[in-house]
Amino acid sequence: MPEIEAASSVVDPVPPASERPQNQTEVFAVHGADPEVLAYAMAKYSRSSLSMKDSLREISSQRAEQFLNTFYFQYGHRSIADLAHLAFAIERLSLLAAIVLVDEQRWDGQERSTRYQNFRKSGWYMPDFGADQASASLFGESIESLFATYHEVAEGVAESLKSSVAKPEEMKPETYERTLKARAFDVARYLLPLATNTSLGQIVNARTLETQVSRLLSSPFAEIRQLGEKLRAAASGAAWNVCGEDFARLQTEIAAADAGLGERAAELLTREVKTAPTLVKYAAPNEYEMTTRRELRQAAADLMKQERIDAAPLVDLIDADPSLEVELATTLLYGASHYPYRQIRNHVAVLPAVRRNEIIALGTRHRGRHDELLREFSAGQVLKFDILMDIGGFRDMHRHRRCVQVLQGFTSEHGFDTPEGLKEAGLLPVYEKAMKAAHAAYAKLAGGEAPEATQSAQYLLPLGTRNRALFKMDFAEALYISELRSAPQGHFSYRRVAWEMYRAVQERHPVLAQYFRVTDVNEPVDLLKR
Repeated sequence: MPEIEAASSVVDPVPPASERPQNQTEVFAVHGADPEVLAYAMAKYSRSSLSMKDSLREISSQRAEQFLNTFYFQYGHRSIADLAHLAFAIERLSLLAAIVLVDEQRWDGQERSTRYQNFRKSGWYMPDFGADQASASLFGESIESLFATYHEVAEGVAESLKSSVAKPEEMKPETYERTLKARAFDVARYLLPLATNTSLGQIVNARTLETQVSRLLSSPFAEIRQLGEKLRAAASGAAWNVCGEDFARLQTEIAAADAGLGERAAELLTREVKTAPTLVKYAAPNEYEMTTRRELRQAAADLMKQERIDAAPLVDLIDADPSLEVELATTLLYGASHYPYRQIRNHVAVLPAVRRNEIIALGTRHRGRHDELLREFSAGQVLKFDILMDIGGFRDMHRHRRCVQVLQGFTSEHGFDTPEGLKEAGLLPVYEKAMKAAHAAYAKLAGGEAPEATQSAQYLLPLGTRNRALFKMDFAEALYISELRSAPQGHFSYRRVAWEMYRAVQERHPVLAQYFRVTDVNEPVDLLKR
């Protein structure tokens, strides 16, 4: 294996202890280095005694690329890519695509808030229905109807709140209006279809980016595959420089005064920076994941035989599995179906061991040399919550990365939730009519002849639609989520989920419940203090 730099042929004598440097710790932030160059410089610590400053002075982007090609791709030292952190703005993607995009366990970012912004102005994603113009027309009409109802509900709930919640004398009128409008958007967001455009920013390391791009390219959704291609191109091409226009003007002024100096300034001030051209160049669709998930869907269908989906509570704390093998097989099938965890496990637990092991083997059969195991293999956590909640509330719960989340696909199979405040505003019939119409249109489109009809139909599902996800975690994470998400300033949807998580732990482990500092969601909430 080649080293980063050749070792010296002369061994310097070790100085006496009294002459060795002592107490010279130095800490400094590093700014201005290209991400891949910085990753190379940090990796050099393991093979060189050079300081960070000296390493960065001598490294060129060409040397960084050569090093990464050798150590990252040939030798599989993938942790090197953890050292290159990249910032991306991803704008005007659908809510559906955003949920898939951020489904990484190592991810940091922020998305447009449905509480503080009016999403009626956002626009929406239009799937390709090919020659099926009837489906395209139905889709467009259904989307427009949902947005119209979203606007009606937001306005109606805001007016209802103004008539029932008085403005305190000490509160500014604009603060009062803003607070009640946010509450109204909390209710209206249930009507936003998954096609709604959003925008987000993410900061990820290059290893996560490579995995993310590969996962997106493997999606059955055309929009998400295109998003993967755009993300890879953004990492490989020239990044947008915040100071680029100012640097260009300065370089022009320098060149006008001194042409030679202007050329040197151009090399520093106007050069293109490519954030991760080497680390993502081989990101491609993941055949292991695509083939495995297809086979697991078939295995789930064979096992369940179109059995009726059992009714399930909002939060179900799963009792201990009979064995790790049962948990693995159940979890693999859970993500490939729409059934509750318990219902699947009832079938898996009585299977012959040979058949159960065959299901587990499906998850590894097509795994390549550098493929990570599917997330479903992250098993063994004591606390497993099977949660059935509205998609909008799930998006908030989705941010908890310190647990294993296994998501099921979007469907209308589980119906929809009804938010607080509609009945008081006299808008419950309007809401229910809109939701039922959207679900009916979804079912019609899913059975159509358009390309990717099943996927395209899902963009019609409003955020109030219920969907299922499995959350596996340790005790500390269960306590953290319950405390944080039950707080009064939170959305009423996930507050209820957090409370039910606490109640489930309290019932199963009463001695441990005393350590939770949760807020009882059944207590009245001052809307103006949210």
